[in-house]
Amino acid sequence: MTPTLVAVAHGSRDPRSPAAVSALIDVVRKRHPGLDVRVAFLDLSAPRLDAVLADVESAVVVPLLLGRAFHATVDVPGVVAEAVAARPQLDVTVTDVLGPDERLERAALHRLAAAGVDTDEPEVGVVLGAAGSAQAPANAAVADVAARWAPRYRWAGVEPAFACAASPTVPEAVARLRAAGARRIAVASWFLAPGMLPDKVIRQARESGAAALADPLGPDEGVADLIADRYGAALPTRFASPA
Repeated sequence: MTPTLVAVAHGSRDPRSPAAVSALIDVVRKRHPGLDVRVAFLDLSAPRLDAVLADVESAVVVPLLLGRAFHATVDVPGVVAEAVAARPQLDVTVTDVLGPDERLERAALHRLAAAGVDTDEPEVGVVLGAAGSAQAPANAAVADVAARWAPRYRWAGVEPAFACAASPTVPEAVARLRAAGARRIAVASWFLAPGMLPDKVIRQARESGAAALADPLGPDEGVADLIADRYGAALPTRFASPA
């Protein structure tokens, strides 16, 4: 039996968030029509992960998380462990999170370009806005993306910024970029979908005078293939994404 791909996101009270996640998973289904793909959420949105796992016999759970923090290390494994305890015959594998991966970076750059920001604009300073975590490695992974972008593109600079639990904040990142000579501030999104924290980044960026605000990654084909690749890597026989 081919396992079901269960793509699990955090969930949000903001209806735009589960809608964006569902749109992304629709892209996975379109590009991989032979797969049984289900959407699930940890909290605040339906269907919940435990309910989806109760409806399958075998599953590969792919956390729709850009970094490894509390949700990846505690929440997802906890729900899966409870599901298996309730149904010992249930066969479940949990994959790694989505990041780091260049396809996430390409999607973020694509959204930034759609907001009117080219990679060859020396007067532009780019803020890479992310959620932030109490777990330092998750924040370091975002900082690593910014550090890769800074020498690669002709911007005045690139700074990570976090909506909560970490620094620099968006205003602090903007101040650093202006001190480095940036005359125009753009914000790249390190979020998969809209919601409270992305909105906080956008609000603070506007208050700090940002001129361009990129959308979250959303229903991107590269991200969809990344999800399928995480699934495929968990199978005994390698599953290949389309070229």
